[in-house]
Amino acid sequence: MDLTKTLIHALGIEVIKVEKGLVVATMPVDERTRQPWGLLHGGASVALAETVASVGAFELVDKTSEVVVGLEINANHVRGKKDGIVTATGTVLHKGKTTMVWDIKITDEEERLICVSRCTMAVIKRR
Repeated sequence: MDLTKTLIHALGIEVIKVEKGLVVATMPVDERTRQPWGLLHGGASVALAETVASVGAFELVDKTSEVVVGLEINANHVRGKKDGIVTATGTVLHKGKTTMVWDIKITDEEERLICVSRCTMAVIKRR
């Protein structure tokens, strides 16, 4: 899969760990991910969170016959961030036949909470 033409690439997201039920990814806080007032854009945090949930959910399905797509996501932005790197850690809370629920915590380099998100993924059959 060519990720160079995706939002993942555009935002500088790097997936650094993938295990069954756990995904860790990083994203820079720079000109690509800041809002006009110089802080990490909430939408960039949400994109990071959904990326982590999507990668993790895909690891838990039958890749030959199923794919996953985001169904719902929410996020609470609890601390601002002006530069550096944020790390998202996603863990599966529920794995069903047609949906999964993921918990994603985004932290800074000092492990301070920046954003907490919950993402529901739909499991659909490949066409």
